[in-house]
Amino acid sequence: MEFLTDLLTETKIPVGRTARQVFDWLRTHAAPIFDVIAGALDWLIYGFQSLLEVPHPLVFTAGAVLLAWVMQRRVSVCVLVGAGLLFILNQDYWDETMQSLTLVLSAGVVCMAVGVPIGIAVAHRPRLYSWIKPVLDLMQTLPSFVYLIPAIVFFGIGMVPGLIATVIFVLPAPIRQTHLGITSTPTELIEAGRAFGATPRQLLWKVELPSARPQIMAGLNQTIMLSLSMVVIAALVGASGLGVPVVRALNTVNTALGFESGLVIVVVAIVLDRMLSIRRPK
Repeated sequence: MEFLTDLLTETKIPVGRTARQVFDWLRTHAAPIFDVIAGALDWLIYGFQSLLEVPHPLVFTAGAVLLAWVMQRRVSVCVLVGAGLLFILNQDYWDETMQSLTLVLSAGVVCMAVGVPIGIAVAHRPRLYSWIKPVLDLMQTLPSFVYLIPAIVFFGIGMVPGLIATVIFVLPAPIRQTHLGITSTPTELIEAGRAFGATPRQLLWKVELPSARPQIMAGLNQTIMLSLSMVVIAALVGASGLGVPVVRALNTVNTALGFESGLVIVVVAIVLDRMLSIRRPK
């Protein structure tokens, strides 16, 4: 038995060495591609950050309450959104919250823009979904800290590597939810559409997507929540936001700072969850 153990340890599969060689090759030969991606993501981050930081905090709060009313039509949700944002302002974490929302919204746009089309494609191609399902499982089960390594290698430090790591971690959610929504479309609706002479594109836009809307919205909700859960990890690679005071509190064992910033993250999560929850018809 010891002989077999020694044999296995001496013939170690070069997983780490192979990964390093792949990263080195990509960094050498694909640098222009990474520069283009970084530039596009920088533009997206700057746009959202400018949009969120321009209004006065009270004006932003009023707009968020109005948006909550338009989306949910419930006074309780509006009160919760307003109270949550005023609490953040009271705790003096407004700028950090806007920076975290920038990362969350940017990740949401990228994930939904990529994930929904992929979900539609794999819903119509079961064999393709069976091939990418292990990849999705790997993306969700691999420790999120691991994503920071290639993000730093290819994009340096700052908001962009934090966004890249967040997108990789969150992307399976909209893909799975879109796939579930499309494949759950009632057969009767599809047959009725075909009976009226609908083309595949018309079936997608007029039958499948409307039927899958609750699942797609659930995917958006999951995307936002999972992105928010990455703000602390993204702070480790230089991303600004609410993760910075959490990391600082951890390094200095500052319980007051850690509890304040952690509670603000919880409030932001509750506010976003209530605003994006699917409104049930009465």
